[in-house]
Amino acid sequence: MDIVDKTKKTAELYFNDIKEESPYKLWKSFDKDLAKDLSLFITGQMYAREKVPHRVRQLITIASLTVLVRPEELRLHLHAALNVGCTPEEITEVIFQTSVYGGMPATNTALKIFKSVLEAKGLWPLQPE
Repeated sequence: MDIVDKTKKTAELYFNDIKEESPYKLWKSFDKDLAKDLSLFITGQMYAREKVPHRVRQLITIASLTVLVRPEELRLHLHAALNVGCTPEEITEVIFQTSVYGGMPATNTALKIFKSVLEAKGLWPLQPE
């Protein structure tokens, strides 16, 4: 599969139901050639790699973005994680795990964002296990 096809396939898998402006559209509004290059690399190469499953890749991304307190990017990847099959329980556990490293304020920010994503997807409130 060529890089353009891999990019499209991966972007559709991860971000097919995102309502907000995608990073690609934002980049494109400033520089369409650079936007294409970034998309081909990030989505077509990094996110398309199969060294770890998509679910694991998204859980790693959520942990990183939570600790770094990157709320806008976190929202995008919370959607992506659900799209690739991560369960709300797994995502919640990852967010709570980061409190040890990023502190409770970062965890609370992530949980608030996750709750809004779950509400938008009609998955809130969570059902008790």
